[in-house]
Amino acid sequence: MYVTHDVIHYTVANMPGAVPKTATEALSSATVRYAIEIANKGIDKAAADDNTIFTGINTYQGNLTSKAVADSLDLPFTPYKG
Repeated sequence: MYVTHDVIHYTVANMPGAVPKTATEALSSATVRYAIEIANKGIDKAAADDNTIFTGINTYQGNLTSKAVADSLDLPFTPYKG
């Protein structure tokens, strides 16, 4: 639990497992446009054109490009430079 702006938030990490079909449909609906953009343009051009894609890159060419992920795993961080 955590509090932000006087609102108590509670997350359940595996809630999608309780409703897998609905969760899959929701995830697909939210992400398919990014997959299409990456497929059409390639990751470097898609990331350059769309900041959401750029900020969503966690690994690239064998490197951890997300500082938060690298820090949480105590592994080296390499900025994405596409």
